[in-house]
Amino acid sequence: MDYKKYNNTKLFLKITQASLSFVLLLSFVILGYSKDLEVYLKSTVGTPILVFLTFVIITGILFSLILFPLNFYSGFILEHKYNLSNQSLRKWILEMIKGSLVGTLISVPVLLFFYFSLHQFKSLWWLPFAIFIFIFSVILARIVPVFILPIFYKIIPLNNPELTDRIFQLAVGSKLNIENIYEFDMSKNTKKANAAFTGIGKSRRIILGDTLLSCFSINEILTVIAHEIGHFERKHIIKNIVLSTFLCFFSLYIIAFTYNISLPIFNFVDITELAALPLLILIAALISLITTPLSNYFSRKFEYEADEYAVTKTRSPDDYSITLMKLTEQNLGDKNPHPFVEWFWYSHPSINKRILHIKSIAANNKILFLSGESI
Repeated sequence: MDYKKYNNTKLFLKITQASLSFVLLLSFVILGYSKDLEVYLKSTVGTPILVFLTFVIITGILFSLILFPLNFYSGFILEHKYNLSNQSLRKWILEMIKGSLVGTLISVPVLLFFYFSLHQFKSLWWLPFAIFIFIFSVILARIVPVFILPIFYKIIPLNNPELTDRIFQLAVGSKLNIENIYEFDMSKNTKKANAAFTGIGKSRRIILGDTLLSCFSINEILTVIAHEIGHFERKHIIKNIVLSTFLCFFSLYIIAFTYNISLPIFNFVDITELAALPLLILIAALISLITTPLSNYFSRKFEYEADEYAVTKTRSPDDYSITLMKLTEQNLGDKNPHPFVEWFWYSHPSINKRILHIKSIAANNKILFLSGESI
């Protein structure tokens, strides 16, 4: 089964990359290379803040180069091997460079405030930094759909009058501004199909991949739209903000506490030592082993709730089940992953579980299949 091989390979590469990153970063500190880099930069670069930024940039570039073969195989070779990618090597490299530049621009203010917090508030650095992350995340949620996504995709208002009319009918009774429905050229990179509900406030919108629009019927697409409306109606964006904020504050507190008690173990004496900062990344990686499955648990719960809204709103469990199965097959998703893998890594329930849930929803609401048989 191709989808099993594809997903198992992706998972293997993900675990390998995470493990290799952890070992390399730990070695970077234990072998004294981080200290050597700090000493060198302090003797050659000007102000302390430039030393800090240069340290981060050099370290980031170094590790990116080491991990590049894994990223290249996962992002380019594997996608072409399973006939999922539409990118040439040149386009893949350009997209990667573009993503790196945008990521750097976003990261700079975060790094600068982290530096300020660490030096200004010492052991309490995590609290103002967590507050900053919350505010910054809200700002990003507002600007990403309007300014950042268009850097990577051509995003235009949905150009399908029949589908648009059906969406307006579907949205009756919803508080969502349904005019914000867009399509984007997902096909420039991949054969996969997807849709998303993104943004907050006036930037809130539903975006549909052109691969979805070209490969699915209007009835099938409407079930996807209903699912995305369900996320809005069930206030999942607000709930995700609350959950993410809690996890952010909790994680940063644990990271700061663990960082302080770890310094003497690695012969560091001050939390502001540049050479010690890679320890923060290592600790954060360990904390994510706890927060990732917790976050994914709530994400899967929200997906079930949005599925329930889609089924009861459209009253088309057949179309919705078919759509989810087609999406899974088109994206080479694993229909029945190992329970641990699903629990730890999956932000969406597996397709088999979702279809069983849809049947249960239909039965509870006495909704008939198209065949006329009740579930």
